[in-house]
Amino acid sequence: MARFDDLSRLLNSFVENGLPGCACAIAKNGEILWEGYFGYADLERKIPINETSVFRLASMTKIIICTAALILYERGKYLLSDPVYEYIPEYKETYVYVRDKKGNVRIEKTKNPILIKHAFTMTLGLPYPFRDSPTAIEMRKVKEELTKKYGKYDIVTEAKAMATVPLEFEPGTRWLYGYGHDIVAALIQIISGKKVSEFLREEIFEPLGMNDTGYRYFGDIENRMVSCYKRNEDGTFEKVKGMLDEFHQPDAVYEAGGAGLFSTVRDYLKFSQMLANGGVYKGQKIIGRKTIDLMRTNQLNRRQLLDFNKNNIYLSGYGYGLGVRTLMSINESNFNSSIGEFGWTGALGTYVSIDPSEGFSLVYMHQMIPNMEEYYHLRVRSVAYGCL
Repeated sequence: MARFDDLSRLLNSFVENGLPGCACAIAKNGEILWEGYFGYADLERKIPINETSVFRLASMTKIIICTAALILYERGKYLLSDPVYEYIPEYKETYVYVRDKKGNVRIEKTKNPILIKHAFTMTLGLPYPFRDSPTAIEMRKVKEELTKKYGKYDIVTEAKAMATVPLEFEPGTRWLYGYGHDIVAALIQIISGKKVSEFLREEIFEPLGMNDTGYRYFGDIENRMVSCYKRNEDGTFEKVKGMLDEFHQPDAVYEAGGAGLFSTVRDYLKFSQMLANGGVYKGQKIIGRKTIDLMRTNQLNRRQLLDFNKNNIYLSGYGYGLGVRTLMSINESNFNSSIGEFGWTGALGTYVSIDPSEGFSLVYMHQMIPNMEEYYHLRVRSVAYGCL
């Protein structure tokens, strides 16, 4: 069996062989079993990574946002089968790009409405704006127009404006990574009547004692942020601006659902342990156990699963639930975990794995472009679960 010393040696080898720094912690039944910090938070200033180091979560924001939205679901505030337009009327009429056999593109009215479930499961047809599709190009135009009109604007303003953009496919028919969880964030603000950050703080961060997690800098957070590095082909590192750092400034108002939060390994471990142990951590009940089961149940049909994990070793054996990957096949995944293990990753190298059948979770973080997730994360998970 693996031992925690093996995990220490593995992460130390990451740093010795081309990673500025990394951190990892694992816990079971509410107690930390092991944590380790290796390398530097800032190479130039020789600041070591430690338990106070703050990381940009990027897309690991998504799990927190979807958990928050499911708290409202548990309170009867909406149904997953509700059309989005019942809460954001701008989506009453939506349109889709249709390509004929000759490759010509036209715009048609969608046959079906976008449901809240489509936003959770990324089956609504809105990508992220950095793609080259007609939909993504139009989304970039919307963001540019909003910036010209308002300067700074919130997620609800943006989500409403995105309703004018023709979708890439008929809602609910395909899977496409993108804007769905930003709509979920907008729904949190609209349904709760509170800013997304306020709802997260009151319902999740404060009860769990996640004191170093948020959208905007406070206290000494900015000084504790891990620097982001681009790894060049020759193995050298170039310090680059952190993803979405402009939205961490105290005067920012944009609070996205798909990215934007920062946290420490210990803070995120508390959140992951809550989900691994029936929605309860240190006596604080955040969400129901059966709702977590719903969250980690695959929601995709066969066609959508092809979109989700096509030729992707990283996601082999997984389906997609309500904002999380969820393990469906141990054989296909080559992973020594349990069916129903779930989590997500972040573009700069953050990773979480949550296994309710074991009350077990692991959190791993680094900040590098490219994140080389397949190399680092799959090794960490195999050793961590080997310690059980």
